[in-house]
Amino acid sequence: MERFPRLSPEQMSPEQREAAAEISAGPRGEVRGPFLALIHNAGLARRVQALGEQLRWKSKLPPRLLELAVLVTARRWTCQFEWFMHEKLARKAGLDERIIEAIARAQMPKDLGKEESLVHAFCLQAHTTGRVDDATFAAAKALFGLDGVLELLALNGYYSMMAMVLNSSGIPLPEGAAPPLAPL
Repeated sequence: MERFPRLSPEQMSPEQREAAAEISAGPRGEVRGPFLALIHNAGLARRVQALGEQLRWKSKLPPRLLELAVLVTARRWTCQFEWFMHEKLARKAGLDERIIEAIARAQMPKDLGKEESLVHAFCLQAHTTGRVDDATFAAAKALFGLDGVLELLALNGYYSMMAMVLNSSGIPLPEGAAPPLAPL
């Protein structure tokens, strides 16, 4: 059940209409997914949208690694909507099907490349303990630079926040799809 009703433009305040127009004019192209809930707080929706745009469309990380981080996060929170949307994007970005399937089953993927292994370990540590150990941090810094490490940390935090919004808001999966993730 949707806890945040979808708002038509006529139901929106002027600030909400303005925020919806900004979101629609960006790379998302429309108010959808978690923004159906977030638009109920226009100021928050604007800022979250800007952060998401920076992380998803302006990242220095290769798309397959960015999507790997999103999938680890979606699995951590069993966020059906996030997984449904980003599983397709991960495939399109070239993330190996076996990696996607292992993460979906909450298993350690086999035969990860160096970059995938590092991103997977980094994300698991961030989600498990709330911090990344020194060796993993140093390896990520060497591979991506400090700005890349911050992007990876922010991706984990951003998509965790989005998972909480999606899981708590009751927004249904697109196209009447069945939940793709089994409960943990």
